[in-house]
Amino acid sequence: MVKITRGLVVGLLVAAASVTLRAEILEQIIVKVNGDIITKTDFEQRQVQALRAKNLQTQGASPDQLKEAIAEVTPALIVDAIDELLLLQRGKDLKYSLSDEQFKNIVDQIRKENKLEDDQAFQNALKQEGMTMAELRKNLEKNMIISRVQGSEVMGKVGISEEEARKYHADHLAEFTKPGTVTLREIFVAVPADPKGLNAGIEEQTKNIVTALRERALAGESFEKLATETSTAPSKSNGGLIGPMNEAELAPALRELLGKMKVGDLSDVLRTPKGYQLLKLEARTGDTVLSAEEAHDQIAEKLFEQKRRSELRKYLDKQRSQATIEWKNDELHKVYDAEVARQAASTPAPPAESAPGAAPGAPPAAAGAPPAPPSH
Repeated sequence: MVKITRGLVVGLLVAAASVTLRAEILEQIIVKVNGDIITKTDFEQRQVQALRAKNLQTQGASPDQLKEAIAEVTPALIVDAIDELLLLQRGKDLKYSLSDEQFKNIVDQIRKENKLEDDQAFQNALKQEGMTMAELRKNLEKNMIISRVQGSEVMGKVGISEEEARKYHADHLAEFTKPGTVTLREIFVAVPADPKGLNAGIEEQTKNIVTALRERALAGESFEKLATETSTAPSKSNGGLIGPMNEAELAPALRELLGKMKVGDLSDVLRTPKGYQLLKLEARTGDTVLSAEEAHDQIAEKLFEQKRRSELRKYLDKQRSQATIEWKNDELHKVYDAEVARQAASTPAPPAESAPGAAPGAPPAAAGAPPAPPSH
């Protein structure tokens, strides 16, 4: 969805941060990139928009709080601002532009998605955002050019072979392993509340009821039928059925208990905070590992993103090395260099190159399923 957005008034941020500009300076240049400039005003708009995107409120914030919030978003912003300018310059070299027909189609899409029935409604929406049609077109064209440059100059180098996919699968089997599950049936009988406190007689009577039900089940009566007729838990409507549940996510005490049971076994009578309970292990499945073919799409997505980020980083590094970047703000220059180094260190290395080939491309818990020995 294409959204119509606009930053807050920059003056609010400037005033709140107690930033002063000398009256005689109308535009302060931060940096020149191949002759194109990024001004202080331009960059402050980016800072405001970034704070809005993070839902950080500038109004009412102390100068120290605002300074901290700005310092947090600034490193990535200054790198993005320069990279964006480099991509736009490359797009202009390639003569990319937004045609009138493309712009009209996008505007029609915006109108449709925002239910703006006519031109007047659309103009009113722009006005409410403080944006003109010319500004909207400029923003849309910028986004389109950047997208096309990345598509033509970067994405074409991102390919994934079957060999790479299979190697990734072999090296990351845990990512493609589905944990085993257990399915239980339960009979639960609540201990009636006594306003005078613990009543040993009622306690013993309830335990005896569940003990007798266990004996009946062991003698061959249907556990499901007994649960439906005698249990006071919500699961009685399902014959006491609970699950299937991810065995790895169960509480340790329950995992230990079930680990000693075979399918069809009954537990001892268990005391829970609200009553007595009996469990039957209805079914169990072991861990299953998806094959490389079954995990095809997952592997393709992971490898593609790794390679995309790596190729984009290499491409931008090349553009920066060939650009003439003239800094007019030493502090931001230092922030920029530090962030570029940080991003380079955090960008995952692409999988080892291999022969070209064709590119490949928690079970829900049942309602009422207990995290520990069910404590009704």
